[in-house]
Formats: sequence, C-alpha cells, structure tokens
Amino acid sequence: MATKTEYGECLQMNLFELFKDTVKPFIDGDKPPLHVGEVMNLWFYLTGTEQTLRGDQMSFNIVQDPELKDKLEDIINNIHTPMILELKEFLRKEGVPLPDITPEKPIGDYRTIPEGARLSDEEIANMLAYNLVVGIMSAARGITESVRADVGMMFSKYQMMKVAYSLTFKDLMVKRNWIRIPPYYYPPNK
Repeated sequence: MATKTEYGECLQMNLFELFKDTVKPFIDGDKPPLHVGEVMNLWFYLTGTEQTLRGDQMSFNIVQDPELKDKLEDIINNIHTPMILELKEFLRKEGVPLPDITPEKPIGDYRTIPEGARLSDEEIANMLAYNLVVGIMSAARGITESVRADVGMMFSKYQMMKVAYSLTFKDLMVKRNWIRIPPYYYPPNK
C-alpha cells in the first residue's frame, strides 16, 4: 500500500504526464484531421451558442432588473461572442462549412411590451441558467469525445468560462429568489 508521500509523488507524476501529453501536439505541430465526432460537437456547440446568444440579445432588450441586465451584457460580450468568433475561425481553418444562422437581434428598449407578451426577469434568469447547464454539459461531451488536444482544450476553456460565470450568476438568482430548488428530502426514520 502506498504511503501519503508516495501517493502524492505518483499523483504529481501523473499530472505532469497528463499535461505533457496534452501539450505535445501543440509543440510538435502534429495534428490529425478532425474526426466526425469532433466536427459534430464543434458544429453543434457553435449552433447552440449562436441560438443562445439570440435569446440573450432579446432578453437584454426587455429585462427590467439592472443587475440581470449587466449579467446579460457580460455573457453576450465576454462569453458567447468570443466563443462564436473562435469556433468560426477554427472551423473555417479546418475546412468545415459553418451552420446557417439567424441574424443578430438589434439592441433597443422594448420594455413596453405588455406583461403577458414578454418573459419576466425571473423567467429570463431561469432560461439563462438552464442554457448555462446545457452549455457546460455539451462542453463536457466535447472534452470526452475529442481526440485532438486542441479541440479538448477549446471545450475545456468554454466549460470553465460558463462555470465561472454560473457561480456569480447563481448568487444573483438566490438574492432575487429566482432560483428553482427541488424539494428537500428527509428520509423517514428507520
């Protein structure tokens, strides 16, 4: 049985080997072509991110809460737009046709839309939270199904961007009492 010291040294060696294996393709410049699973995951991630961005843009126009508006502006400008630009550039370089997309939504003030015809701030916040979960899970799929290190690293970066954003966004949802929490479970006494 390994001691704590031996276990720690083994873990450090494994992490070093993992890091070395991950960056080796970037150093050597050897990159096999993308396999169909990588192409599919990248293509769908781009499509999903673009559609999510459209929802964020529409939500930005009607949201009432100033902190939620700031969070929407943040995800539009610092998460989704950079991801889309990077994915498009990467796919073009790899010779993959880009998906057809809907046009960007104009920024304006549409808060005068009648109450029953627009989403509430709480609905927008929960839709954004749901889309974050989908984006995080889709990135995890991209990580696990990629063979090329650069593809796995891209998905890892996207996942971390969304996880970091989610942590601060959850605070706002809790503060506004918008978060959906499943019922608490108390096991029956044995």
